[in-house]
Amino acid sequence: MTTGAVLATGALTAAPAQALTTPTITAKGGFLMNSATGSTLYSKAPNTKRLTASTTKIMTAKVVLSQSNLNLDAKVTIKKAYSDYIVSKGASSAHLIVGDKVTVRQLLYGMMLPSGCDAAMALADKFGTGSTVSARTKSFIAKMNTTARSLGMTNTKFDSFDGISNGSNASTPKDLTLLARNVMKSSTFKSVVKTKSYTAKTITKTGSTRTMGAWTNTNTLLGWNGTLGIKTGSGTDSKYCLVFAAT
Repeated sequence: MTTGAVLATGALTAAPAQALTTPTITAKGGFLMNSATGSTLYSKAPNTKRLTASTTKIMTAKVVLSQSNLNLDAKVTIKKAYSDYIVSKGASSAHLIVGDKVTVRQLLYGMMLPSGCDAAMALADKFGTGSTVSARTKSFIAKMNTTARSLGMTNTKFDSFDGISNGSNASTPKDLTLLARNVMKSSTFKSVVKTKSYTAKTITKTGSTRTMGAWTNTNTLLGWNGTLGIKTGSGTDSKYCLVFAAT
């Protein structure tokens, strides 16, 4: 398996297969690694810090999946604070319904496929500590930074759980590749990020079952044989970003 990342690129589109040559990328930075050996396959400004946009959510998933005694079927009640956040930020959404009970597993799909910032906030709130939503999400971000340091991501700092930055949510192509290499060891994560479409069934406030609209993966490279994931990102300042894995 190879893993890699590109930051601050133009729109991501698939190109026809060609014979192997030394690649040229338009992104300002990129890094490609052989995950089995750790050897570098390609490098361009690998240690230059840049905004990471929604590729931040890879670390959100990593922190969640690293919880001891994690129950993926544990239910989380969707709070109005999550929808208010989406509206205030104009953020990408999984269109979660306030009052619905959604499993941790479903929230991972809702965060990683349609890039739902509401799902990311629900997970940060669930697995953070503190007496308020704000305190819990803040403590979760601290866990993200602790995890980054433990993985050797020395040029990374997170200030958000979803990539909506206050200006200091930054990483490098090499650091994000280290993260990708590590988190792809999780069978749950691998299953989520290779999924093209997922339909969740949630429990409403009245106890009935709600079938959500299908969540479609923003990573169109999944249409190519050998692509395993992982996450796209985009923003006005960050431009387009991609963290990927393939065989």
